[in-house]
Amino acid sequence: MSISAVVDVKPFKTMWKIKGGKIHVLVKRELVAQFSSFLGQGGSLMLINFSVTHSCGTYRTTNHPYRIGFLSTTRVRSCEKFPEDLAGFEPVKYTELFDGSLNPDYLILSARLFEISDIEHVNVNGKETEKISLEL
Repeated sequence: MSISAVVDVKPFKTMWKIKGGKIHVLVKRELVAQFSSFLGQGGSLMLINFSVTHSCGTYRTTNHPYRIGFLSTTRVRSCEKFPEDLAGFEPVKYTELFDGSLNPDYLILSARLFEISDIEHVNVNGKETEKISLEL
């Protein structure tokens, strides 16, 4: 199976091998305890048996048209991290916050960035991961 970019994920297919980019993931409250050890940003995971549905409404966290939904039968496994550039925030121009050009359906955080730390390698639950600190 070939690797697809996250931007190519659509609900019509039943098996995906994806990497890179950002997509919203929904874990319902009653399933959080089941998956809490895997929840976090920036990791590489193998997901088995999940849903892909339209992402709609206000306060969306990404501009991807779909989202991944965890099911009670979803299986999650850690996997080797894909090498890629640091991903995360998508900054917008300060003037765009007020001129009405931004889509109000997406979550917008307004903060002033004072400092960005160097990338640190830290041990989290026995697994080395990269950490960057932002002072807002």
